[in-house]
Amino acid sequence: MVKFYKTEDFRLHQIDEFEPRCWVELVNPTDEEVETVRELSGMPEEMLKAALDEEESARAEVSDGVTMYVLDSPMLVDTEEGDAYSTIPVAVLYSGKCIVTVSLNSNPVFLGFQSGRTRVSTHKPVGFLLAFMFENVKRFSSLLKQIDKKSLRLQAELHKSMRNQELIELLELQNSLVYFSTALSANSSVHGRMARAESVQGNADYQDLYEDVLIETRQAVEMCSIYRDILKTTMDAFSSVISNNVNDVVKRLTIITILVAIPTLIAGLLGMNVDLPFGWGVHGDMAAWEFWVILGVSVLLTVVCSLWLVKMTASVRIRTPKQVKKKRRKG
Repeated sequence: MVKFYKTEDFRLHQIDEFEPRCWVELVNPTDEEVETVRELSGMPEEMLKAALDEEESARAEVSDGVTMYVLDSPMLVDTEEGDAYSTIPVAVLYSGKCIVTVSLNSNPVFLGFQSGRTRVSTHKPVGFLLAFMFENVKRFSSLLKQIDKKSLRLQAELHKSMRNQELIELLELQNSLVYFSTALSANSSVHGRMARAESVQGNADYQDLYEDVLIETRQAVEMCSIYRDILKTTMDAFSSVISNNVNDVVKRLTIITILVAIPTLIAGLLGMNVDLPFGWGVHGDMAAWEFWVILGVSVLLTVVCSLWLVKMTASVRIRTPKQVKKKRRKG
């Protein structure tokens, strides 16, 4: 898709065809559209196709009078499992002739330019680029806050019931924070290239906007780092809880197995096809009272063993500091 925009009367308007000092927006373009824009703008084809690679890293490049900045931009993607957070490369190219932006998906920052929510001028390509950098970082911060709220909601649900769905969603959020952290670090290195640009150094307004970009980027990096550490600690805590629950279930099953084995062992010994003491066994007739004696001994041994196992497991139970102090007072 190709669209053309131009600033007229201090407002951005969509135009029908290419004009000098306009903004050309390419969204997931075809080869024919890229070739058409190349002929109109005079920009190299490899630059126009740079952002069409999802694995393209953030970078800055200047060639034959054309300046290109590739930045990672956050995206909110709708999936069958819910909302997912990711990043895609966005290229901003400019020369003395026009401004060209290239991306695989429609970018919310550019939608803000088109709606007039963010004022930009196609006659000032450096100001256009700085405005995109600033709004792009602000979108990182906005999505980071959404991730934090979603994380808190999932944690509250996990406190009520431990389910796999919430754990999977927390893992996806953790992966999203890793993507955001990597993207912000890459963008930060690209922002540093703007500080050496003569157009920025010689313009006070550009310098102020560039400082705002740096401040907003630093805040976004700190937010991402804090949220990632919190989420990592939370995942580790829930992993420990799950392990403790599994150990508790295994412990109970082991106790039940031991207790069931006691009467089984006695019944197996007395049911052997050999002569046994007291004339019991296949060669002797067992009196009625002997059966009840054997049953009583089995029950008694089971009860004694169960009490011993309960006492033994209680002695190794993990106690809180408050419980330890209470026990010492009783002692």
